[in-house]
Amino acid sequence: MRLDKFICKSSELTRSEAKKLLKSGEVRVNGEVAKNPAMQVHENNDIDIDGQILTARRSRYFMLHKVADSICSNVDEGYPSVLNFIDVDKAFDLHIAGRLDADTTGLVLITDDGRWSHNVISPKKECQKVYRVWLRNPIPVEKSIALIDKFSQGIQLQGESSLTKPAILTLVTDTEVDNEVLLTITEGRYHQVKRMFAAVGNRVIGLHREQIGALKLADLASGEWRALTEQEINLFS
Repeated sequence: MRLDKFICKSSELTRSEAKKLLKSGEVRVNGEVAKNPAMQVHENNDIDIDGQILTARRSRYFMLHKVADSICSNVDEGYPSVLNFIDVDKAFDLHIAGRLDADTTGLVLITDDGRWSHNVISPKKECQKVYRVWLRNPIPVEKSIALIDKFSQGIQLQGESSLTKPAILTLVTDTEVDNEVLLTITEGRYHQVKRMFAAVGNRVIGLHREQIGALKLADLASGEWRALTEQEINLFS
């Protein structure tokens, strides 16, 4: 964790106030004066301000049912940040573990634990994200097997040099044509789901994330949020 962030997490100081303390030489890490806000520190380091040892508050973990016309950002930009929906102290000190587009709804994870969120978003961790997708053009049953196979091999996105990682495409119904599907991916490239279907000649008209790893949105209503349980937190630890 960055030293200035650790100070904020261990006190009531703002980021700017923490940087002022660092600049003045009042902070020590393992007995040595530290002035670099970006210095990486760990829980087992002794960090003090004028001799007072700092202890970081416990990390926080939340899930939110994102509504449309909100953004996964720490600032409001045209649309309100999803952090406005989290009614906790210093909500804007949190960050979003895996972003959704403004018009996309569904499950969002929010935390102040960088290592934990890395396990959620890093393609190397292969954490599955399940999306319910509504398409402009229904998929005929006779073409579904070929399309499912194509997604399982990876899709070539426009402007990208490499294929996407293998994805799982599932038709929701057994009717002759289907414009509602489930797509499971393990990475999060820019507008990835929309671009994957565009690459096969279709268009996404509705998108909803309903699961991350083994964690499901379940009955959490649109716009609602809650803290994760210890068991849920450990799913990504």
